[in-house]
Amino acid sequence: MLDKPLRLPCGAVLKNRIAKAAMSDDLGDGRGAPTDAQQHLYGLWAGGGAAMSLVGEVQIAPWAPENYGNLVVEPLSAPERFRALSDAATINDSHFWAQLGHAGALAVPVSGPAKAPSALDVSGIHAVEMTATEVRALPAAYAKAALNARSVGFTGVEIHAAHGFLLNQFLSPLFNRRNDDWGGSHERRARLLLDIIASVRTAVGPGFPVAVKINATDQLAGGIEETEALDLVTMLDETDIDLIDISGGAYFPGAAAASDGTKAGPYFLDFARSARARTGKPLMTAGGFKKRAEAEEALLSGAVDMIGLARALALDPRLPGKWMRKSGDETVFPRFSSTPPGGVTAWYTQRLRQLGTHGTADEGGSVEDALIQVNRRKAANALLWQDHFRPGL
Repeated sequence: MLDKPLRLPCGAVLKNRIAKAAMSDDLGDGRGAPTDAQQHLYGLWAGGGAAMSLVGEVQIAPWAPENYGNLVVEPLSAPERFRALSDAATINDSHFWAQLGHAGALAVPVSGPAKAPSALDVSGIHAVEMTATEVRALPAAYAKAALNARSVGFTGVEIHAAHGFLLNQFLSPLFNRRNDDWGGSHERRARLLLDIIASVRTAVGPGFPVAVKINATDQLAGGIEETEALDLVTMLDETDIDLIDISGGAYFPGAAAASDGTKAGPYFLDFARSARARTGKPLMTAGGFKKRAEAEEALLSGAVDMIGLARALALDPRLPGKWMRKSGDETVFPRFSSTPPGGVTAWYTQRLRQLGTHGTADEGGSVEDALIQVNRRKAANALLWQDHFRPGL
């Protein structure tokens, strides 16, 4: 099953069943454009056999980034560098998709307070409620971003509605306390996402892949849980999307990470099995896949159609090809003696930078050192972002 092509509803074909799942790689230049390191990294993944690579957190505008190392596709600066990135990422018949995002309440500071479905002031996160005019403008903003992504060589887009960012905030009863057209019932909280999907599809046309990423659970008390997430899958089945990417968790204080659970192996397969009864759309999930046999079993069971690998491909970019050849090679995941908040993610972020810069990565470096490097880069990129974008905001 791993090497079997997947034809999407739009007609596009993924050459096998392994995708490089979205990660916030922090490799942008601080002004929303790609770097040489990013180009080399995505070339490694395409050459390594992945059918498709997702770039995490590609911003639809510069005013609500998840990180100052994100790419920005509206406004589209340095289109030649985006095309170079796409050229590298689409070798070997690989697809290259942009995960279109807006961080909402979780946005790093750019100009004024963050915007969210409802006002929020908790654990250092401060956001003001979006006006109706601002909400109405979002479908067109996503559509414009999708068109720009297509113009520079991306072969598909994924609408990010998971992990506690803006569209997940609109879906969540914990963060969406509006009493207008976008709040209240589950159907009204889903309205913005459905309108964005429709606008993006109209903009890019019928033959261009459009996916959506959702949470199986927010892993927050009062947030989205499985029953409501399955109802969303039912609604998505009526849309023109090509793939539903299942994930979980949120980056809000107090939210557990998917890997914090006691269940060994892939995290969201049980939800995917339930979702399968609600939709005929192709399903993908990532998280917890460490062995080839786990990926094969998930596909053979019919629970999912695509396997997303993230940290495994940070450890070995050539893993998809090895799994196709049944070489017996498996990735050895590191064990860390300490895990300060954000430390493990920072360690993998630094590894991506090494791979993009040098083509290889060493096994050294502590999570504490990685945190220092990531935070230092964040501070430097913040100055670049502010200088580049604030005059036009």
